[in-house]
Amino acid sequence: MRPALEHVGTTGGLSWKRHLFRSSAFGFSWHFHPEVELTLITAGTGTRYAGDSIEPYDPGQLTLLGAGVPHAFVSAAPGRHEAVVIHFRPDFLGPGLFDVPEFGAVGGLLAAAGRGLELPAPEPMIRRLVELTGRGGADGTLGLLDVLVRLADGGPGRALASPHHRSPDRPNSRRRMDDVFGFLHARYAEPIVLGDVAEVAHLSPAAFSRFFRRVTGRTFTAYLTELRVGAACRLLAESDRAVADIAASCGFGNLSNFNRRFRELKVMTPREYRARFG
Repeated sequence: MRPALEHVGTTGGLSWKRHLFRSSAFGFSWHFHPEVELTLITAGTGTRYAGDSIEPYDPGQLTLLGAGVPHAFVSAAPGRHEAVVIHFRPDFLGPGLFDVPEFGAVGGLLAAAGRGLELPAPEPMIRRLVELTGRGGADGTLGLLDVLVRLADGGPGRALASPHHRSPDRPNSRRRMDDVFGFLHARYAEPIVLGDVAEVAHLSPAAFSRFFRRVTGRTFTAYLTELRVGAACRLLAESDRAVADIAASCGFGNLSNFNRRFRELKVMTPREYRARFG
């Protein structure tokens, strides 16, 4: 499954788009677009995919995704799910706006968003973003600029995709990685060997290993482990299922391997994670 090129468009009377998205579930939709995306989760939990990053999301989480970053937000279970979603082109008010001194910090923020950023979202910022979904015309656009300036002044944020991650330039390479990511999302709980994924990419196992590491900056095994641990984090936080049951349902063959890999990635045990975030 490859990320779809999504046509975003604009909101009537604006040169950008904003809406309050509500649904009983956020389905897996691996996509990208030439617009920058600012997403604030206001209700519901799930998993956020951004480039090669796989992490849980919760209410209050604010994500800034640069143009062309493939991403998806997938809810954990049916229920009440809601997000403020804002899209705008980097040049939506004309070329060079974010190069001038007054908005230089915003330009730097948008450049850093090429890897995806998780940004601080204190309560006043959350209110501004929610209010922005109901503002139009010049008032709305000035409100968006105010939000961007405040975000840029609020700190650099935390990069999501790895430093080595980049979307492959060649169409064939992009299609391969898109097919691989879609396959892994759908099948991570099942036993998966290198040959299975290499077949999806139409490469030999050795060629696929080199290709995957060149694109993502990590081995296939390391990426699959991160995907499985991320799924386990959500179950630990939102259910009282036994740790061994969670490990098995997320694709780990034995509990000791799950505990070891989990601690390597989260610097705590699964039980400590549940105690802290459950």
